[in-house]
Amino acid sequence: MAQLGYTLSSEEHGPNELVAIAERAEEAGFDFLSISDHFHPWVSQQGESPFVWSTLGGIANATDEIEVGVGVTCPTIRIHPVNVAHAVATVDEMFGDRFTFGVGTGENLNEHVTGERWPEHDVRLEMLDEAMDVMRKLWTGQTTSHRGEHYTVENARLYTVPDEQPTTIASAFGPQTAEWTAENADGLWCSGPKEKPVEAYEDAGGEGPKYTQLHLCYADSEEEAIDTIHEYWPNGSIPGELGQELPTPAHFEQAAQMVEKEDIAESGTTTSPDPQDHIDSIEQALDAGHDHVYVHQIGPEQDAAIEFYEEEVLPSFDR
Repeated sequence: MAQLGYTLSSEEHGPNELVAIAERAEEAGFDFLSISDHFHPWVSQQGESPFVWSTLGGIANATDEIEVGVGVTCPTIRIHPVNVAHAVATVDEMFGDRFTFGVGTGENLNEHVTGERWPEHDVRLEMLDEAMDVMRKLWTGQTTSHRGEHYTVENARLYTVPDEQPTTIASAFGPQTAEWTAENADGLWCSGPKEKPVEAYEDAGGEGPKYTQLHLCYADSEEEAIDTIHEYWPNGSIPGELGQELPTPAHFEQAAQMVEKEDIAESGTTTSPDPQDHIDSIEQALDAGHDHVYVHQIGPEQDAAIEFYEEEVLPSFDR
Protein backbone atom coordinates (compact mmCIF):
# COMPACT_ATOMS: atom_id res chain seq x y z
CA MET A 1 0.00 0.00 0.00
CA ALA A 2 1.36 3.40 -0.98
CA GLN A 3 2.58 5.79 1.70
CA LEU A 4 2.69 9.44 0.64
CA GLY A 5 4.85 12.02 2.36
CA TYR A 6 5.84 15.68 2.34
CA THR A 7 9.30 17.26 2.38
CA LEU A 8 10.41 19.66 5.09
CA SER A 9 13.12 21.51 3.17
CA SER A 10 15.65 22.77 5.71
CA GLU A 11 17.44 24.68 2.96
CA GLU A 12 14.40 26.89 2.30
CA HIS A 13 12.68 27.35 5.66
CA GLY A 14 13.63 28.31 9.19
CA PRO A 15 13.04 26.01 12.16
CA ASN A 16 9.77 27.49 13.38
CA GLU A 17 8.35 27.53 9.86
CA LEU A 18 9.35 23.88 9.40
CA VAL A 19 7.44 22.97 12.55
CA ALA A 20 4.37 24.82 11.27
CA ILE A 21 4.62 23.08 7.86
CA ALA A 22 4.85 19.72 9.64
CA GLU A 23 1.66 20.46 11.57
CA ARG A 24 -0.18 21.51 8.40
CA ALA A 25 0.99 18.42 6.47
CA GLU A 26 -0.27 16.15 9.23
CA GLU A 27 -3.65 17.89 9.18
CA ALA A 28 -3.80 17.46 5.39
CA GLY A 29 -3.47 13.69 5.67
CA PHE A 30 0.09 12.96 4.55
CA ASP A 31 1.42 9.68 5.93
CA PHE A 32 4.95 10.82 6.72
CA LEU A 33 7.42 13.70 6.60
CA SER A 34 11.05 13.81 5.58
CA ILE A 35 13.33 16.60 6.79
CA SER A 36 16.73 17.31 5.23
CA ASP A 37 19.97 17.58 7.21
CA HIS A 38 22.28 20.24 5.76
CA PHE A 39 24.90 22.61 7.10
CA HIS A 40 24.56 24.84 4.02
CA PRO A 41 21.74 25.46 1.57
CA TRP A 42 22.55 24.51 -2.02
CA VAL A 43 22.35 28.16 -3.16
CA SER A 44 22.12 31.33 -1.09
CA GLN A 45 18.68 32.22 -2.42
CA GLN A 46 17.24 29.27 -0.48
CA GLY A 47 18.39 31.14 2.58
CA GLU A 48 18.19 28.69 5.50
CA SER A 49 19.86 25.70 7.15
CA PRO A 50 18.77 25.16 10.77
CA PHE A 51 20.21 22.36 12.89
CA VAL A 52 17.94 19.44 12.11
CA TRP A 53 18.06 17.75 15.53
CA SER A 54 16.76 20.86 17.30
CA THR A 55 14.01 21.26 14.71
CA LEU A 56 13.00 17.61 15.09
CA GLY A 57 12.43 18.16 18.79
CA GLY A 58 9.93 20.89 17.94
CA ILE A 59 8.21 18.69 15.34
CA ALA A 60 7.93 15.80 17.81
CA ASN A 61 6.13 18.09 20.24
CA ALA A 62 3.87 19.69 17.61
CA THR A 63 2.64 16.54 15.83
CA ASP A 64 0.69 13.56 17.06
CA GLU A 65 0.67 10.60 14.68
CA ILE A 66 2.52 11.37 11.45
CA GLU A 67 5.77 9.48 10.89
CA VAL A 68 8.92 11.56 10.50
CA GLY A 69 12.28 10.71 8.98
CA VAL A 70 15.52 12.61 8.52
CA GLY A 71 16.55 12.24 4.91
CA VAL A 72 19.43 11.93 5.10
CA THR A 73 22.21 12.40 7.65
CA CYS A 74 25.89 11.75 6.98
CA PRO A 75 27.20 10.46 10.35
CA THR A 76 30.85 10.30 9.34
CA ILE A 77 32.78 13.58 8.92
CA ARG A 78 31.03 16.77 10.06
CA ILE A 79 29.64 15.11 13.21
CA HIS A 80 31.26 12.16 14.97
CA PRO A 81 28.99 9.09 15.05
CA VAL A 82 28.97 9.20 18.87
CA ASN A 83 27.19 12.56 18.72
CA VAL A 84 24.86 11.46 15.92
CA ALA A 85 23.95 8.36 17.92
CA HIS A 86 23.18 10.58 20.93
CA ALA A 87 20.94 12.85 18.85
CA VAL A 88 19.12 9.96 17.18
CA ALA A 89 18.48 8.17 20.46
CA THR A 90 16.95 11.29 22.01
CA VAL A 91 14.78 12.12 18.98
CA ASP A 92 13.67 8.49 18.66
CA GLU A 93 12.52 8.60 22.27
CA MET A 94 10.57 11.80 21.63
CA PHE A 95 8.76 10.38 18.59
CA GLY A 96 8.16 6.90 19.95
CA ASP A 97 7.63 4.56 17.01
CA ARG A 98 7.19 7.46 14.52
CA PHE A 99 10.85 8.17 13.70
CA THR A 100 13.05 6.89 10.86
CA PHE A 101 16.77 7.64 10.68
CA GLY A 102 18.05 8.12 7.14
CA VAL A 103 21.80 7.86 6.47
CA GLY A 104 24.04 8.43 3.46
CA THR A 105 27.63 9.02 2.41
CA GLY A 106 27.10 12.77 2.25
CA GLU A 107 28.05 15.75 0.13
CA ASN A 108 31.17 17.89 0.22
CA LEU A 109 28.90 20.94 0.60
CA ASN A 110 28.12 19.98 4.19
CA GLU A 111 30.95 17.74 5.32
CA HIS A 112 34.09 19.77 4.50
CA VAL A 113 33.32 22.48 7.06
CA THR A 114 35.45 20.99 9.85
CA GLY A 115 38.51 20.97 7.59
CA GLU A 116 38.61 17.19 7.24
CA ARG A 117 39.54 15.70 3.86
CA TRP A 118 36.62 14.85 1.53
CA PRO A 119 37.38 11.25 0.51
CA GLU A 120 36.26 9.27 -2.52
CA HIS A 121 32.99 7.36 -2.41
CA ASP A 122 34.43 3.93 -1.54
CA VAL A 123 36.13 5.40 1.53
CA ARG A 124 32.98 7.25 2.53
CA LEU A 125 31.03 4.01 2.35
CA GLU A 126 33.64 2.32 4.57
CA MET A 127 33.27 5.19 7.04
CA LEU A 128 29.48 4.88 6.99
CA ASP A 129 29.73 1.15 7.64
CA GLU A 130 31.98 1.69 10.65
CA ALA A 131 29.85 4.59 11.91
CA MET A 132 26.75 2.40 11.81
CA ASP A 133 28.55 -0.25 13.87
CA VAL A 134 29.49 2.37 16.47
CA MET A 135 25.97 3.82 16.66
CA ARG A 136 24.24 0.47 16.95
CA LYS A 137 26.50 -0.48 19.85
CA LEU A 138 25.68 2.80 21.60
CA TRP A 139 21.93 2.35 21.06
CA THR A 140 22.06 -0.77 23.24
CA GLY A 141 22.69 1.48 26.24
CA GLN A 142 25.85 -0.46 27.07
CA THR A 143 29.24 1.12 27.71
CA THR A 144 31.02 1.15 24.37
CA SER A 145 34.66 1.38 23.34
CA HIS A 146 35.75 1.15 19.73
CA ARG A 147 39.08 1.44 17.98
CA GLY A 148 38.60 1.23 14.24
CA GLU A 149 40.17 2.53 11.08
CA HIS A 150 38.21 5.77 11.14
CA TYR A 151 36.78 6.25 14.66
CA THR A 152 37.79 5.90 18.27
CA VAL A 153 35.25 5.67 21.10
CA GLU A 154 36.25 5.38 24.75
CA ASN A 155 33.89 4.36 27.56
CA ALA A 156 30.83 5.99 26.00
CA ARG A 157 27.36 5.15 27.23
CA LEU A 158 24.00 6.58 26.22
CA TYR A 159 21.60 6.64 29.14
CA THR A 160 18.59 7.84 27.12
CA VAL A 161 17.99 5.14 24.55
CA PRO A 162 14.93 3.71 22.76
CA ASP A 163 13.65 0.27 23.67
CA GLU A 164 14.55 -1.01 20.19
CA GLN A 165 17.20 -0.07 17.66
CA PRO A 166 16.09 2.97 15.62
CA THR A 167 14.78 2.18 12.16
CA THR A 168 17.57 3.10 9.74
CA ILE A 169 17.11 3.68 6.01
CA ALA A 170 20.14 4.23 3.76
CA SER A 171 20.40 6.43 0.69
CA ALA A 172 21.67 4.85 -2.53
CA PHE A 173 22.05 6.18 -6.07
CA GLY A 174 23.97 3.26 -7.57
CA PRO A 175 24.12 -0.53 -7.28
CA GLN A 176 27.15 -0.69 -4.95
CA THR A 177 25.50 1.34 -2.21
CA ALA A 178 22.12 -0.29 -2.86
CA GLU A 179 23.69 -3.69 -2.21
CA TRP A 180 25.33 -2.37 0.97
CA THR A 181 21.94 -1.02 2.02
CA ALA A 182 20.31 -4.42 1.60
CA GLU A 183 22.79 -5.91 4.08
CA ASN A 184 23.13 -3.03 6.54
CA ALA A 185 19.92 -1.01 6.70
CA ASP A 186 16.19 -1.46 7.20
CA GLY A 187 15.22 0.09 3.88
CA LEU A 188 16.26 2.11 0.82
CA TRP A 189 16.20 5.87 0.28
CA CYS A 190 16.35 7.37 -3.26
CA SER A 191 15.58 10.53 -5.19
CA GLY A 192 13.37 10.32 -8.25
CA PRO A 193 11.52 7.35 -9.76
CA LYS A 194 14.67 5.27 -10.24
CA GLU A 195 14.31 1.54 -10.93
CA LYS A 196 17.98 0.43 -10.88
CA PRO A 197 18.69 1.12 -7.18
CA VAL A 198 15.46 -0.69 -6.28
CA GLU A 199 16.40 -3.67 -8.44
CA ALA A 200 19.93 -3.83 -6.98
CA TYR A 201 18.55 -3.54 -3.45
CA GLU A 202 16.02 -6.32 -3.95
CA ASP A 203 18.45 -8.56 -5.85
CA ALA A 204 20.81 -8.30 -2.85
CA GLY A 205 18.02 -9.47 -0.53
CA GLY A 206 16.61 -6.12 0.59
CA GLU A 207 13.03 -6.43 1.80
CA GLY A 208 12.43 -3.14 3.62
CA PRO A 209 10.53 -0.01 2.61
CA LYS A 210 11.72 1.91 -0.44
CA TYR A 211 11.52 5.70 -0.17
CA THR A 212 11.90 8.24 -2.95
CA GLN A 213 11.53 12.02 -3.22
CA LEU A 214 9.83 13.82 -6.10
CA HIS A 215 10.48 17.52 -6.74
CA LEU A 216 7.64 19.78 -7.82
CA CYS A 217 6.40 23.31 -7.78
CA TYR A 218 2.69 23.93 -7.59
CA ALA A 219 1.70 27.41 -8.81
CA ASP A 220 -1.10 29.12 -10.72
CA SER A 221 0.69 28.45 -14.00
CA GLU A 222 3.50 26.28 -15.30
CA GLU A 223 5.48 29.39 -16.26
CA GLU A 224 5.28 30.71 -12.68
CA ALA A 225 6.37 27.33 -11.32
CA ILE A 226 9.41 27.20 -13.62
CA ASP A 227 10.37 30.75 -12.62
CA THR A 228 10.18 29.75 -8.94
CA ILE A 229 12.35 26.67 -9.47
CA HIS A 230 14.88 28.66 -11.47
CA GLU A 231 15.13 31.12 -8.57
CA TYR A 232 15.10 28.76 -5.61
CA TRP A 233 16.20 25.31 -6.82
CA PRO A 234 18.44 25.53 -9.92
CA ASN A 235 20.74 22.98 -8.27
CA GLY A 236 18.19 20.32 -9.20
CA SER A 237 19.21 20.66 -12.85
CA ILE A 238 22.98 20.55 -12.28
CA PRO A 239 24.08 17.25 -13.87
CA GLY A 240 26.18 14.31 -12.74
CA GLU A 241 28.03 14.02 -9.44
CA LEU A 242 28.60 17.74 -8.91
CA GLY A 243 25.99 17.66 -6.15
CA GLN A 244 28.31 15.46 -4.09
CA GLU A 245 31.53 17.27 -4.95
CA LEU A 246 31.01 21.06 -4.99
CA PRO A 247 32.04 22.57 -1.63
CA THR A 248 30.09 25.83 -1.19
CA PRO A 249 26.82 27.52 -2.17
CA ALA A 250 28.90 29.96 -4.24
CA HIS A 251 30.16 27.05 -6.36
CA PHE A 252 26.60 25.78 -6.84
CA GLU A 253 25.54 29.28 -7.87
CA GLN A 254 28.33 29.37 -10.46
CA ALA A 255 27.29 25.99 -11.82
CA ALA A 256 23.64 27.06 -11.81
CA GLN A 257 24.43 29.88 -14.22
CA MET A 258 24.44 27.18 -16.89
CA VAL A 259 20.89 26.12 -16.00
CA GLU A 260 18.26 27.58 -18.32
CA LYS A 261 14.51 27.59 -17.72
CA GLU A 262 14.22 25.15 -20.62
CA ASP A 263 16.40 22.72 -18.66
CA ILE A 264 13.96 22.87 -15.75
CA ALA A 265 11.00 22.32 -18.06
CA GLU A 266 12.71 19.17 -19.39
CA SER A 267 14.04 17.91 -16.03
CA GLY A 268 11.04 15.82 -15.02
CA THR A 269 10.14 18.12 -12.12
CA THR A 270 6.36 18.50 -12.00
CA THR A 271 5.44 22.12 -12.77
CA SER A 272 1.86 21.75 -13.98
CA PRO A 273 -1.14 22.94 -11.92
CA ASP A 274 -3.10 19.96 -13.28
CA PRO A 275 -3.71 17.43 -10.45
CA GLN A 276 -3.47 14.52 -12.88
CA ASP A 277 0.17 15.36 -13.67
CA HIS A 278 1.01 15.14 -9.97
CA ILE A 279 -0.91 11.89 -9.64
CA ASP A 280 0.91 10.48 -12.68
CA SER A 281 4.30 11.44 -11.22
CA ILE A 282 3.57 9.58 -7.99
CA GLU A 283 2.24 6.56 -9.89
CA GLN A 284 5.44 6.47 -11.95
CA ALA A 285 7.48 6.27 -8.74
CA LEU A 286 5.24 3.53 -7.38
CA ASP A 287 5.56 1.60 -10.66
CA ALA A 288 9.37 1.86 -10.31
CA GLY A 289 9.09 -0.13 -7.09
CA HIS A 290 8.98 2.57 -4.41
CA ASP A 291 6.33 2.23 -1.70
CA HIS A 292 7.06 5.47 0.21
CA VAL A 293 6.86 8.50 -2.11
CA TYR A 294 7.24 12.03 -0.78
CA VAL A 295 6.96 15.34 -2.57
CA HIS A 296 9.08 18.47 -2.29
CA GLN A 297 7.26 21.73 -3.00
CA ILE A 298 9.98 24.13 -4.14
CA GLY A 299 9.71 27.74 -3.03
CA PRO A 300 7.76 29.69 -0.44
CA GLU A 301 4.19 28.63 -1.36
CA GLN A 302 3.90 25.74 1.06
CA ASP A 303 0.32 26.26 2.27
CA ALA A 304 -1.07 26.40 -1.26
CA ALA A 305 0.74 23.20 -2.24
CA ILE A 306 -0.39 21.30 0.85
CA GLU A 307 -4.00 22.38 0.30
CA PHE A 308 -3.78 21.37 -3.38
CA TYR A 309 -2.52 17.91 -2.45
CA GLU A 310 -5.08 17.54 0.33
CA GLU A 311 -7.97 18.28 -2.01
CA GLU A 312 -6.80 17.12 -5.43
CA VAL A 313 -4.05 14.49 -5.15
CA LEU A 314 -4.07 12.47 -1.92
CA PRO A 315 -7.69 11.24 -2.34
CA SER A 316 -6.65 9.44 -5.56
CA PHE A 317 -4.51 6.92 -3.67
CA ASP A 318 -5.51 3.95 -1.54
CA ARG A 319 -3.45 4.24 1.63
